[in-house]
Amino acid sequence: MDYRQLGTSGLFVSSLTLGSVAFTPGDDRGGATVDLDNARHLLALAMDAGVTLVDTADSYGTGVAEEVVGEIVKDHPGVLVSTKVAFPTGPTPNDRGLSRRHVLTSADNSLRRLRRDHIDLYHLHLWDGLTPVEETLDALASLVQSGKVRYVAVSNFSAWHVMKFLAGADAMGAPRPIAQQIHYTPHVRDAEFELLPLAADQGLGTLVWSPLGGGLLSGKYRRDQSPDSGRFAGAFSEPPVPDEARLYDIVDELVAVARERNATPAQVALAYTLSRPGVTSAIVGARRPEQLLDNLGSADLALSDDDLGRIERVSRPVVPYPYWHQLTWDADRLGPAERSILAPYLP
Repeated sequence: MDYRQLGTSGLFVSSLTLGSVAFTPGDDRGGATVDLDNARHLLALAMDAGVTLVDTADSYGTGVAEEVVGEIVKDHPGVLVSTKVAFPTGPTPNDRGLSRRHVLTSADNSLRRLRRDHIDLYHLHLWDGLTPVEETLDALASLVQSGKVRYVAVSNFSAWHVMKFLAGADAMGAPRPIAQQIHYTPHVRDAEFELLPLAADQGLGTLVWSPLGGGLLSGKYRRDQSPDSGRFAGAFSEPPVPDEARLYDIVDELVAVARERNATPAQVALAYTLSRPGVTSAIVGARRPEQLLDNLGSADLALSDDDLGRIERVSRPVVPYPYWHQLTWDADRLGPAERSILAPYLP
């Protein structure tokens, strides 16, 4: 297991993070959920493999996932815990978003459920365009100053949303977000055009949620096959799949590389994502021990340059504007951060 610096902060995290979205009495993603004993076993397996960070959110099972995480990590003070705020947690308009009221109330509720006196990494789970960033940043500053939160991060923000928070924090002297949590896989590579170059330029770490696309890249879903179980047994929902042919081309290549490397398609997909510039950690969730053990095996899988190139080429997306213009006319003026991310697209 690698331990990587989270952005330019002094915090180091394992290259794989244990996710807890399944630690609930029932969710909307299909399949069985994880009971407390199984969750405790999954944490033990993750820790044995070197995982140091557990990720959760106050919206997972309306707080139940945080309670389970609190129970299973209470005897492991060295384990870092990340949680999030913004999704609705109640019936009123003030039970959602990034207002000072909701952020402060939610942080206290999360701490109670987690049974801890501080949150190691507190994510803003969604962008809130109705609340001034100064109000949110002031609330976060209060949490950091009181010791309830150690580091701040964002999640599912666009690049200009992230920059607005960074600029606001700099102007106010408030704690800067040190990381972003995003969706990024061989299938969904949109982040390469703004979010990852931004993170490299501004010194943010990047955590990847659902790095197997909810199982799409596990090898379970193949061309001209109809699985009878799992999250996508019916219609694809999240992430969206606008081009199924491209998806299955990517899966075919993952399967082919996996056969050659004596690995699984899931391990290859995770290893590919972990190899990408700017990625700090991939969040892996599982309902069964064998699922988690398979994912944890990706930490020790070193893909060759040829393996990486094959996956990169089959998964390369269409370059959107203004990037095709910049790459055509101004590629030699891209900064080092941009070049490191956009290298596959350079002429």
